[in-house]
Amino acid sequence: MTLTQQQNNSGNSSAAYAANITTLLQTAKTAALEAGEAILKVYTSGDAEVEVKADDSPLTKADRAAHEIIACHLAQTGLPILSEEGKQTAFEQREKWPWHWLVDPLDGTKEFLKRNGEFTVNIALMHLNIPVGGVIYAPVLGALYVGSSATGVYKETQGQQTLLKPKPKRQELKELLQQPQVHIIASRTHLSPETAAFISQFPNSQTVSMGSSLKFMLVAEGKADIYPRFAPTMEWDTAAAHAILLTLNRGIYQQNLQHELAYNKPNLLNPSFIAY
Repeated sequence: MTLTQQQNNSGNSSAAYAANITTLLQTAKTAALEAGEAILKVYTSGDAEVEVKADDSPLTKADRAAHEIIACHLAQTGLPILSEEGKQTAFEQREKWPWHWLVDPLDGTKEFLKRNGEFTVNIALMHLNIPVGGVIYAPVLGALYVGSSATGVYKETQGQQTLLKPKPKRQELKELLQQPQVHIIASRTHLSPETAAFISQFPNSQTVSMGSSLKFMLVAEGKADIYPRFAPTMEWDTAAAHAILLTLNRGIYQQNLQHELAYNKPNLLNPSFIAY
C-alpha cells in the first residue's frame, strides 16, 4: 500500500505521514543522490551557465537540474514542496500546511563556482513547521547524512554507514565558554564582524572555515563545538541540518539563545543564529 493510499484510507493524513517518516526520508535520500549526480555532471563539465537572481545570488544549470530531479521525486509523496529554486507559495496558503518539504537543491552555489567541493543538497521534512527529518548530501565528498527521531542519524560514505550518537543532554553556551579549548566552524564566504566578535569570547579557540551546510555536519559529528552565523541565510539553508541536530540533542538557536529557529514564516529569511 502506498503512502497516499494509507493517507486516504485512514482519513488522517498527519497520522499516515508520521508513521512513514522512514519511507519519506528514503524518498528524499534517493532524490538527493540523483540530484548530486546531476550536479557533478555540471561541476565536471565546467559549463555552469551562471545567471544572477534578483537578490544578486548566482543560479547555475546545476541548481536548476537538481531542483527538477528533487521536485519529481518528492511530488510522489503528495506533500507540498517549498524549494529555493521553485515557485514560491503565498504565506496564506503554506501556513495551512501540516507537512511539507523544504529544499535547497544546491546549498553553496558560490562554493560550487569556486570549485572547492564544499556544497550540498539539502532536503528537510517539516511537520507543523518543525524540522522532523533531514537529508544532506555532499556530492564531491560522497558523504550522505540522514536524520530523524525514527531513523536516528547516520552518515554514509563509500557504502559504509556510521551512526552518530546524540549528546546525553543539551549543552549550554556557558559550558562551552568554560571549556579549555573550543573548535569553532565559520562560513568561508560570510565571516561578518559580528561573527568575529562572537568568536573573540573564546580565547583558546580553533576556527575552521567551510561552505554550505557542511558546517552543521561538523557540529553533528562532534568535529566542531559551535557554529555562529551573523549573516543572512534562508530557511532552506538550515532546516535539513536542524532536523539532524535536533535528533542529536543539539540545536540551532536564535541570537538570544532562548528560542530555536522558526520556520514557514511570512518572510523566509532566518535571523542570526548559533548552532551547538
